[in-house]
Amino acid sequence: MRFLKPSISRLLKPNSKISHLSSQIPTNLNDVGPMATLLKTRTVVRLRGPDTIKFMQGLVTNDLRGFGELVGDKKSSLVTPNVPASSARSLYAAMLTPQGRFFCDMFLYEPPQTNEKLDPTGSSVGPHRDELTLFADVDCDVLDDLFATFKKFSVRSKVDYEHVGEEFNCWQRFGVDHHKKTPSAVEDPEGANVGWGGGINGSSSSQGNNVGWQWHKDPRLDCLGFRGIFPSNSTPPMVEANTETDEGNYLLWRLERGVAEGSIEIPRGEAIPLEYNLVGLNAISFDKGCYVGQELVARSHHRGVIRKRLFPLKFLNESGAEVEQKVAPSSEVIALKSGKKAGTVTTVMGSRGLGLLRLEEAFRGSGNLVIKGQEDVKVEAICPEWWPTEWCLEHQPQQAAG
Repeated sequence: MRFLKPSISRLLKPNSKISHLSSQIPTNLNDVGPMATLLKTRTVVRLRGPDTIKFMQGLVTNDLRGFGELVGDKKSSLVTPNVPASSARSLYAAMLTPQGRFFCDMFLYEPPQTNEKLDPTGSSVGPHRDELTLFADVDCDVLDDLFATFKKFSVRSKVDYEHVGEEFNCWQRFGVDHHKKTPSAVEDPEGANVGWGGGINGSSSSQGNNVGWQWHKDPRLDCLGFRGIFPSNSTPPMVEANTETDEGNYLLWRLERGVAEGSIEIPRGEAIPLEYNLVGLNAISFDKGCYVGQELVARSHHRGVIRKRLFPLKFLNESGAEVEQKVAPSSEVIALKSGKKAGTVTTVMGSRGLGLLRLEEAFRGSGNLVIKGQEDVKVEAICPEWWPTEWCLEHQPQQAAG
């Protein structure tokens, strides 16, 4: 194993996740149309070597066995449910602490396979075993600790890892609820990754460039749009001056859909993955075998008892109008009638936010939740459209008989 020290000259300072975000956020992103943003809160790590897949397989919550297989092979689709076939070369995963708490999340990609060699039948032979490479889109704030973890677990593993944030950037393309549209109405090609040149998985070209880097359907949810890693010296395809937007818009887009990202919104060393809905976000495989922190996740899953979940929140005044700049992260949410703690606000942007709430209180009805010490601020917990029906029904209050 060879450790390549990361360069951190361009990284944000710790806990500065939204310090650079503009306050000029549209009131209704659903009316804006497709947008793309450079994710300054994320950076890129490259892993390569013959043990790359085996090494990462023992660290992350998702199943990486589909990486490194032949393009077009039916086995290349990963086992995690609901991941579209077009995303077989990208996935979302988390790393956990040994105690099963959240450490970091990451998007993993195979690099584009240009100039592939063919076997005698004319089929691609895939990457050479010694050339296996993965790219990881990770939170800037965890980079040093991530490399310390890699160093700890990579003894005797033939894998190199290095920070390549100077060479590559992370991008998100969003703004259209793809899951609500029919295939003919989706602007981006349905079921295809989009990029430059002759890519993989039958993806199409949108610019005449042979670099090969592509947009992938966001492996978490269709409604989150497309995500990708692109060279830092060029603009990704389908990103024009009038569509590039502030990262704050992407944050708000996620908050409205109840999706946390990164180690600030999903507290490192504290968050329980199932409470932060990582199963519904296709981050966890229960078939892959052992990985660091697996025991707590498996035990919680098989017990089937989840008492708290992360909800999208609205903050309202007594007349029901949304109020801004009234609530801070870590504010306590209480049940108005009982005065008991119902949960905690984790992330705030204007009148929207995320909160980890007890399900029985969150589903008790409108007007039940308020901010402790600010009882004039009501908290509305929203059940996202993408949640499985059983998540919303299991804890609905029982109706009185008669």
